[in-house]
Amino acid sequence: MKNRLPVENAGDADVCLFIEPYGEDFWMRPADAFQVVPMSDANVQFSVVIATGLITVWLYEDGDPYNAILDYEVVDANGERLTCGHQRPADS
Repeated sequence: MKNRLPVENAGDADVCLFIEPYGEDFWMRPADAFQVVPMSDANVQFSVVIATGLITVWLYEDGDPYNAILDYEVVDANGERLTCGHQRPADS
């Protein structure tokens, strides 16, 4: 099984899950649970930065910040693949 990064919004407000280096956004409503799944079979490590209302994730091969993993998908709790802008608020 591939490395996966589970991410859950346990708060009471929407949170943006932001995946770099492409800057793709996936919005999580309260109680949403997503997974970031690299498409690579490499040894993938995740870098996560959290700010109010924002979770930024980088995927790296072998933890090397100069070797970013570019192919990934974000799936919901049912395993459904999400697209960039998922649940994006109209005012963002």
